Order: sequence, then C-alpha cells, then structure tokens
Amino acid sequence: MKKIISMTVNGILYEQAVEPRRTLLEFIREDLGLTGTKKGCGIGDCGSCTVLLDNVATFSCLTLAIQADGCKVETVESLAEEGNLNRLQEAFVKQGAIQCGYCTPGMLMTSTELIRRNPQPDEKEIRRAISGNLCRCTGYQKIVEAIQTAVEDKS
Repeated sequence: MKKIISMTVNGILYEQAVEPRRTLLEFIREDLGLTGTKKGCGIGDCGSCTVLLDNVATFSCLTLAIQADGCKVETVESLAEEGNLNRLQEAFVKQGAIQCGYCTPGMLMTSTELIRRNPQPDEKEIRRAISGNLCRCTGYQKIVEAIQTAVEDKS
C-alpha cells in the first residue's frame, strides 16, 4: 500500500505516493528524473548513490524513500551555481579527478558534506571522508588533490 511522502529535493518540495519498499535512489532517479545520482552496487559498498539527507552524506540505495519523508535532500544536480559548475566540480575537472565519472556524483556529495563541516580539511581528513566511496579509475590521488584545490581556492 502506497504512502504519501513529501520532501524537498534540491530546493523543490515534492509530495508523492510511494511503495514502502521503494528506495530513495529509485525515487530520485525514476520518479523525479534526476539521474545524476548513480546506482552502483545497490548494497552500500560503493558510495556512487550518495546524496545529502538533511546535510548528512547518505547512501540513497540503503535509504527508503519513506525514511526521507519531511527531509531535505540534495543531489549532485544541486551543486551547479546558476548553470555553472561550482568550485569543487571545477577542481575535479581541472585536476583530472574524473575519468569514467561513475563515482564522481557520490565523491562530490561526500566532499561537499566534508567541506561544509570542515572548510579546511587536511589530507588525512579528506581520505577518511571519501573512504566509503569507491573509484576504480583514478587511484584516489587526483580526487584528493581536487578536494584540496577546491578548499585552497576558497580561502
């Protein structure tokens, strides 16, 4: 039996009936058409589905849509500023931290949460923050450098 939920996604309030077993990832991608959030493993191991749920990096594949009822959700689509890439996105491009791009949305959302919590993280804090996000292409060094660049450009 469907349940009516409401949540604010990227600043827009949505109210919709969903099946209780529907994941937040499915709701975001299929119901809202926001396909930037990726489905990787589906079991919370890769981090490609990371979104910010009430400002906390959350695996949307492990979160039911009904658990986000009344919450604020931010997806990778929310990062662009007036149609332009934000500082962190630009740094990922500039540093070559994007290869296949599959992990990138999750890495960006995890990094966004980190920088909001700690505007000047050191390398160890960056590596700890992104440890739940898997990347098979870059070896992580370029991702770490991109986050460091974004933080340095901000100061």
